[in-house]
Amino acid sequence: MLVCNGRVVDPTQHLDGILDLRIRDGLIAELGEHLAPDGEEEILDARGAYVAPGFIDMHVHLRDPGQPEKESVATGTAAALAGGYAAVACMPNTLPALDEAALVRRVAADPRARCRVYPIAAITRARKGTEILDYDALARGGAVAFSDDGNTVMDAGVLSTAATAALGTRGCFISHCEDDRLKGNGVMNDGALSHELGFAGSCAASEDIVVARDLLIAAATGKRWHMAHLSTRGSIELMRWARSRGNHATCEVTPHHLLLQEDAIREFGSGAKVNPPLRAEDDSRALRDGVRDGTVDAFASDHAPHERSAKTVALPDAAAGFSGLEIAVGAYAAALPDLPVARFVELLSCNPARILGVAGGTLAVGAPGDVTIFADRPWVVDPDRFHSKGKNTPFAGRRLPRRAVATIVGGRVRMAGGLLR
Repeated sequence: MLVCNGRVVDPTQHLDGILDLRIRDGLIAELGEHLAPDGEEEILDARGAYVAPGFIDMHVHLRDPGQPEKESVATGTAAALAGGYAAVACMPNTLPALDEAALVRRVAADPRARCRVYPIAAITRARKGTEILDYDALARGGAVAFSDDGNTVMDAGVLSTAATAALGTRGCFISHCEDDRLKGNGVMNDGALSHELGFAGSCAASEDIVVARDLLIAAATGKRWHMAHLSTRGSIELMRWARSRGNHATCEVTPHHLLLQEDAIREFGSGAKVNPPLRAEDDSRALRDGVRDGTVDAFASDHAPHERSAKTVALPDAAAGFSGLEIAVGAYAAALPDLPVARFVELLSCNPARILGVAGGTLAVGAPGDVTIFADRPWVVDPDRFHSKGKNTPFAGRRLPRRAVATIVGGRVRMAGGLLR
């Protein structure tokens, strides 16, 4: 395959210019100006678009095994391709949880996958926060990281013991940061609006306390650590504090926390319920500042699809989360229109690959032939056209300024012009 005439952006090689890219035998084979086709190559003209290392979403819920009404490996990876992702890392809050090597292997090798799938295994048995696991065995089964996402490991002693046990195992710990006791029955951000609407609120401190605790455990144990879906100003400030003390923990933010605030509950009701909840404008502003100044390491969609019936009930009874893979690229650009494209690529590709320790994140010769081509072409979100089973999104009907136009995985075009192959 020859990808020609595109603006190649690869921060790992300090590349940003009009170049051609050759892929052979599934690997990047050559970059240069005006490369001559060899006569047998598929030609993909990327004129007017950006050519980047394949995007990797490090926080996705494929709901497989156990929740086929919400999503499957097949539909979730189709959504990933449509959104411009060559790879996804899937969270373990499945039924059963990914807490055994055999389950991890099953997900990693699922023949229905249409892009690369990297399983994240649980930290504790059944994600109940009490019994630690055999992390070496889970890593051998294909786990690239460990998380009880959806739940917080509330017992600091258990978490510290787990981190120590996993020190020799590749793969970071990923924290879901919500103190259950402080959150209580909160279904939206705690504040004036929750009081006005009469709903129980989840305070920012419920996140900040867990971020602070887990940063301290990371420093004490020496385990590599990553903070999922940060949503508060306090959590960003805690990350800066930790970095100032030599703690190299990483963190991610989602498109919805960057762009939307708690008042989305007025318009979308249960459709805007998510964990952690949409916060105040001051929090969103702090997250955006954290992206600009380098505090935030990765963009992650927290793609959390649900069947319609789970979202069309009263707010306290509704499932939390919504589909994000197919809107993420556009929503990030809408939230941060001034973000340099090299930083955009770093957050979506280079850094997720580095944090997870997986191949990709670069267009260097010999790297996997995973490429995302995207362009500044406005489009309107239509959930009925989602490939995901989950059609709920608070971005429905919204005009977004950027989108993926082609996704290449292992040297094969898997999506072009919005059509899957």
